[in-house]
Amino acid sequence: MSAYWISLYKEIVDEDKLAAYAALAGPALRAAGGTFLARALPELTYEAGEKTRTVLISFDSVEAAQAAHDSAAYQAALAALDGGAVRDLRIVPGL
Repeated sequence: MSAYWISLYKEIVDEDKLAAYAALAGPALRAAGGTFLARALPELTYEAGEKTRTVLISFDSVEAAQAAHDSAAYQAALAALDGGAVRDLRIVPGL
């Protein structure tokens, strides 16, 4: 069953740290089987929607997404982020 990695950026504290994270995270997540489907600010929001940067990545399974998160390469990306953003990251199983 597929899975989706959803990151919502509540606050960007340090643009340089975010850029360092992105330079490492993208290749790490692609190498772990992730496919980036969306990475942008929303064009429209409804109800309690927030206009925050959103990243959506598809994986083959929840386990694959979790393994990507726990990988040494992604952990290096998180170390580079080092508090540079406040995020809500969730992995959701597909239907």
